Amino acid sequence: MNLKRIFGALLTLLGIGGLIYDAVLFVNTSGSTRDIKALVIYSILGIIFFAAGISLIRATKDES
Repeated sequence: MNLKRIFGALLTLLGIGGLIYDAVLFVNTSGSTRDIKALVIYSILGIIFFAAGISLIRATKDES
C-alpha cells in the first residue's frame, strides 16, 4: 500500500465523519442562522473531503 492510497483513505474517512456530524447537527438544529451556517460548512467540507479521497484512491494504480 502506498502513501497516496493511505492519504485517500484518510480523506475519505474525514469526509464520512464530516457528513455524519452534519447529519447529527441537522437532527438537533433549531433553525437559527448560526445552525444553518454550520450545516452548510460541514456538509460542503464533508463532500469535498469524501470526493477527494475517493478520487485519489481510484486514480492511484496498484504497483506490486
